[in-house]
Amino acid sequence: MSSKKGFSRRGFIGVGLGSGAIGSGLLEREAQAAPPANVVGPGPVPITLNVNGKPLKITAEPATTLVDALRNYLDITGAKRVCDRGTCGACTVEMDGKTIYACTTLAIDAQGKNIQTIEGLGANNPVSAAFVNHDAQQCGYCTPGFVMAVNGFLKENPNPTEEQVKHGLGGNLCRCGTYMGIRKACLEASRNMKGGKTNG
Repeated sequence: MSSKKGFSRRGFIGVGLGSGAIGSGLLEREAQAAPPANVVGPGPVPITLNVNGKPLKITAEPATTLVDALRNYLDITGAKRVCDRGTCGACTVEMDGKTIYACTTLAIDAQGKNIQTIEGLGANNPVSAAFVNHDAQQCGYCTPGFVMAVNGFLKENPNPTEEQVKHGLGGNLCRCGTYMGIRKACLEASRNMKGGKTNG
């Protein structure tokens, strides 16, 4: 039998490796040209968070979430750690004016941002007052997250319909099921807020 001419697949790959086509070629050059990553950790690092208008310093591991930094390092316990996966809304806070889940945000990434928790809204906030008026708190565990969600929602939707309220608060869950009271509270707060802005 006559032998086959040309390269086998194994021979072709061997030639490629020997010539530097794989391994030490384009990928390596791109890696060398990339700017060095700003790596921190894995141990605790200094972190400064601007919470409710005050710069607060902590030392925590880079993997620490914002909700854990607030609760465990700063004793700001309004935001609750419940599902820890961004589905229940109990940890809702505002960051640079936008509502976010604090359990899915790293504290180290929140540096330089303005963070507001329910503690920063003030006792005379119309949203909190409306929650009391409509018995919208029940057990109260989800209430801080709902108040922050309503506060943020009304900034963007100062005159919502009930259907818009229902849709806008869909990212927060109440285990007691007091959704009707929460929606009524949101509508009342919208009537009492001037131009969608709170006093907090």
